[in-house]
Amino acid sequence: MSERAPDGTGYELHGPSGAPLVVLIHGLGLCRGLWAQHLGALSQSFRVLTYDLYGHGDSAPLSGKAALTTYSDQLAGLLDHINARTAAVVGFSIGGMINRRFALDYRDRVSALVILNSPHDRGAVAQVEVERRALLAREQGAASTLDAALMRWFTSAFLAGQPGLVDQVRRWRMTVDPESYAQAAWVLANGVVELTSDDGGVDIPTLVMTCQNDVGSTPAMSRAIAAGAGGGAALIVPELKHLGLMEAPDAFTAPILDFLSGI
Repeated sequence: MSERAPDGTGYELHGPSGAPLVVLIHGLGLCRGLWAQHLGALSQSFRVLTYDLYGHGDSAPLSGKAALTTYSDQLAGLLDHINARTAAVVGFSIGGMINRRFALDYRDRVSALVILNSPHDRGAVAQVEVERRALLAREQGAASTLDAALMRWFTSAFLAGQPGLVDQVRRWRMTVDPESYAQAAWVLANGVVELTSDDGGVDIPTLVMTCQNDVGSTPAMSRAIAAGAGGGAALIVPELKHLGLMEAPDAFTAPILDFLSGI
């Protein structure tokens, strides 16, 4: 059942109340419904918190100008609201940037990080392109980049064979508050520069995953994130693209459970 924090954040809690807490952060233009296929397995052993970023899903629109710390503070406030001191934090795409920022800002509140399909140093050419898409979203709205995004996110077989799930992703994107989306898109584009230039790395157990054919969050990026997190190896899921966790949820849930159970 959806609840709301004082700042307007929509959230839900799943699983046994006394179990260790795991937080799941969705990506840009999506919502906490992204995790529906993972909750059954995760909530057997963990208390699982899912929530919507500002202006996404059931959450109130963003107030003011966004930065990565805006979303880091949103999570800290939500943990305060549910009386949780620490959590393992799982983030997908921009969520994997938010949990890295959260670990820098609130080190003592993080027991572990799981970073899924999240961008890192893109190089100059790719950085210009992602900033161009962010500007297009600002000028023409979220729909302007959606068709191209779906091609980057899903394999052709999934696009053809699972139209219902693809349409669900479309609906999530089209219900995001336009200003909140534009601001978050700019954070997705530029927050990477902030993270890669920050010298305050943290020593936290970390699992990094991406998909073989994710062009925006490449295997090389995930290996670089893992190296910066203490030299751990990145896990690369074969063949899939950016939203591989929707195409093959077990390929993500199983290693996440193994990792979290071992810390």
